[in-house]
Amino acid sequence: MHFEQLQPLGWQAFFQQQLSLEEWERDQPARIADYQRSVFTVDTGSGRITLPVTTSQPAMTVGDWVLLDGEGRFLRLFERSSLFSRKAAGSAVQVQLIAANIDTVFIVSSLNQDFNLNRLERYLALCHEAGVEPVVVLTKADLCESAGDYIDRVRSLDPRLAVVAVNGLDSESVVSLSPWCAPGRTVALMGSSGVGKSTLVNTLVAEEVQRTGGIREDDDEGRHTTTSRSLHRIPGGGVLLDTPGMRELQLADCEQGVESAFADIAELAGRCRFQDCRHQSEPGCAVLAAVEEGDIDERRLLNYHKLLREQAMNTSSVAEQRARARAQGKRNRYTLKLKNKKGDGGTM
Repeated sequence: MHFEQLQPLGWQAFFQQQLSLEEWERDQPARIADYQRSVFTVDTGSGRITLPVTTSQPAMTVGDWVLLDGEGRFLRLFERSSLFSRKAAGSAVQVQLIAANIDTVFIVSSLNQDFNLNRLERYLALCHEAGVEPVVVLTKADLCESAGDYIDRVRSLDPRLAVVAVNGLDSESVVSLSPWCAPGRTVALMGSSGVGKSTLVNTLVAEEVQRTGGIREDDDEGRHTTTSRSLHRIPGGGVLLDTPGMRELQLADCEQGVESAFADIAELAGRCRFQDCRHQSEPGCAVLAAVEEGDIDERRLLNYHKLLREQAMNTSSVAEQRARARAQGKRNRYTLKLKNKKGDGGTM
């Protein structure tokens, strides 16, 4: 196995350092490129093979690096450089893994009715929690006469935030994203359904790897086409991880991410009269004063409160479920122990 074969898959020194010399010479690093029901598709650098999902394996997702033996059997999971997760959609109280080992996230939003600052802040919180660089990509710039106004609105969230407007169908326009797509780098695309992610993927990888849909006339939105996460190589560059449009992106274990996404509010909070100020009606609140003076948008403060409440509730729910599962496991082991004693002729 050679470094030149793995680098196009996003292989970096971080993963190399997790291998012994014996493992490097004997075994095979591979990256999970797709997941369908009970089978992973992994890329070894020289080709793709299937890896059956078993109960003995740790929880894994697209983007993970795994070590295989000479027969292509799973040995272990590499430590991750980053991990994206969310509360599973619906009523299930569990965390769903989204993607692993991402360097940059293109948060995709189209320049039409889909544009939503609240949603962008939600994705920014997710990126900050994972410690991954966010780049806001505004698509369908060819259909918008005021792209500059949208860019200014996004930069109002954070003046340091990279924001790029592109025509996803035009390869020359998409070249502006190349600084984040260098060899050895992994870029993930995230955004709601119909914002043009699949079109952008096809243009970046110079191949029709994702089916695309047209614009619906009734609401100016694209049709949802991507149904699973998948990894694609960028010619001459790194790799691209596409994700399905997320209709419900519930945050959990994301308090630090929310605070980082709303760094202006967090910085002002240090000036409040009371250390436990909740920035709602307390006297001497620096955040509320900034809202009244027009320095902080009230919409932004309301969304800050909303995301903090949401992640706290979901984090608590997931923790409670885990505690119940541990307690049930203890009961099951105790019951099994009693049965074994009875089977051995023991008395109670």
